[in-house]
Amino acid sequence: MPTTKTVLRRRVKKLSRIWREFKMVAKGLASTDHIIQAHIIPIRRCNLACEYCNEYDDFSKPVPLSEMLDRVDHLARLGTTIITISGGEPLLHPELDLIIRHMRRRGIIASLITNGYLLTAERIQRLNNAGLEHMQISIDNVMPDEVSKKSLKVLDKKLQLLKEHADFHVNINSVIGAGVKDPNDALVVANRAVELGFTSTMGIIHDGSGQVRALGEEEYSVFQKLKQIGKSSYARLNYFQDNIAQAKPNDWKCRAGARYVYICENGLVHYCSQQRGYPGIPLAKYTVEHIRREFVTEKSCAPYCTISCVHQTSYMDFWRSPQRRPAAEPIPAGALVQIEPLGSESGD
Repeated sequence: MPTTKTVLRRRVKKLSRIWREFKMVAKGLASTDHIIQAHIIPIRRCNLACEYCNEYDDFSKPVPLSEMLDRVDHLARLGTTIITISGGEPLLHPELDLIIRHMRRRGIIASLITNGYLLTAERIQRLNNAGLEHMQISIDNVMPDEVSKKSLKVLDKKLQLLKEHADFHVNINSVIGAGVKDPNDALVVANRAVELGFTSTMGIIHDGSGQVRALGEEEYSVFQKLKQIGKSSYARLNYFQDNIAQAKPNDWKCRAGARYVYICENGLVHYCSQQRGYPGIPLAKYTVEHIRREFVTEKSCAPYCTISCVHQTSYMDFWRSPQRRPAAEPIPAGALVQIEPLGSESGD
């Protein structure tokens, strides 16, 4: 169990984190000319090979530290308030701690998405020292199978290490949908997360063709139970997921490319991990004018979008600035194909 000194330190850090997040929202409401959340990839290589994932390979080298620091600096110049690091598996980057430290020096909230396999007590302490503020781990099942090895059986000891040593906020994401053998596994994962003092979210994954399908009767029952667990936790279950669960479209203004950006390992700006290729501009050349353009650009993939971090980042702007399909740079119908990236953008 954490010592009294540790508990007090964590409370102080939590209050500081909440205050910084409050300022993030206030800044976002006051101005639309800056990025709220950026998602950056320091390495595409992963130590796992989950069947549903299209965000990794098994050979890529880490992005050089100097390039990562330059990207953080430019995001800071664009007013970015939170950066989420993922991959691949970001803990494979040998200089990850230095990237996080640099984010904090630039006044940016630091978040990390990891599969958790490489966590040790010493590694968690290094993340504490670097100034990490949020971590998310997706756990796909109770027992590992041919689709995913991110199981509670394998990762529970890692969760216990986080409970003992982590000064940062930890969120555990459970999943239901296509490819999940037993939807009740999500309940086990969510309850274990809350039991350990973490928060819990839930993701709905796609089928083998990359499409979202309506949940079956048993899956939908689990979905409703997860919403109840989330009420006492941090689960960002909302009307987006209510519609996704029934394969219904959502009517909203996606601000990807403006309030939310995805920076791939090559340093290009994309709408998100599943819409790579547009705008496809090098981050170093991305400007406030690009932010303004994408803020009012309608995205044809928005109705069936499943990426919760883009939903959440766009919340504060639902009430203002209608969007349009600009005549100068139309987005071809059917050009954007939406699938769910697990453990991405989470969204912290």
